[in-house]
Amino acid sequence: MRQLFFLSVLFLMFSGCSKSDAESHDVAVSAVMVPPPPAGASESNRKDQDLTESSTTKIPQKIIKQGSLRFETDNLENTYNQIQKAVSDNKARVINDSEGKDYNSVYRSLTIKVPSQNFDRFINNVSKGVSYFEVKNISAEDVTEQFIDLTSRLNTKKKLEERYLQILQKATKVSEILEIEKQISAIREEIESKEGQLKYLESRVSESTVTIDFYKKTPEKEGIKISYGSKIWNAIKSGFFSLSDFLISLISVWPFVILFCVFAYFIRRRLKRRKKE
Repeated sequence: MRQLFFLSVLFLMFSGCSKSDAESHDVAVSAVMVPPPPAGASESNRKDQDLTESSTTKIPQKIIKQGSLRFETDNLENTYNQIQKAVSDNKARVINDSEGKDYNSVYRSLTIKVPSQNFDRFINNVSKGVSYFEVKNISAEDVTEQFIDLTSRLNTKKKLEERYLQILQKATKVSEILEIEKQISAIREEIESKEGQLKYLESRVSESTVTIDFYKKTPEKEGIKISYGSKIWNAIKSGFFSLSDFLISLISVWPFVILFCVFAYFIRRRLKRRKKE
């Protein structure tokens, strides 16, 4: 009986110690401050969630369309007017217009921005009356996956920024505040970069680029046939002009000719005197 009593007392003492240790451990754990979440870990955890949400949400297909046309025409002005009408009808705009001449042709080059929904109709309007295209290149690039990826990364960065802002409000130490503000600044730069990429991608998707080169061949000049008599007469005139040039060159050096003649006269006279002596 006495042994049973001692065992009961020991059991109660052991239970009390275990309970007090657990409570003290809980208090210690709750007193530890949770540090700000690392950017990489938080981003990787939320990225999968955002990608899953994006995959379940239907996003319109993002297509970048581009076109390049080159052809010959009989009338540059009429072709240009036809293209301008197509630009007006499809709410497009000309961003570059250049023209020039080659050895045997005159040409004009246009770069046009067309709303993507009017791209096919614009190409059809420009192609009317063209019998043959030297170059006709139409491309369509699907950037839907790239758009989804950028959107997902942007949303992740924004959520991470919100989390750091919440932690910043609870921070008390100056060192913690400075470190959190540094992280927020880096995240903000990444957010602005992603937003810029999305805007650029949206602009390329919303407006297609079309380059149009058209030209007109100019007839080559035929060689002028010259008769034999005309050739002789041209030769006489050429000889006369050459003689005139020679006389003019002599006139331009006449002072030197006079000096040479005077010098030669005195030399000859002196030689004659020596012979007489």
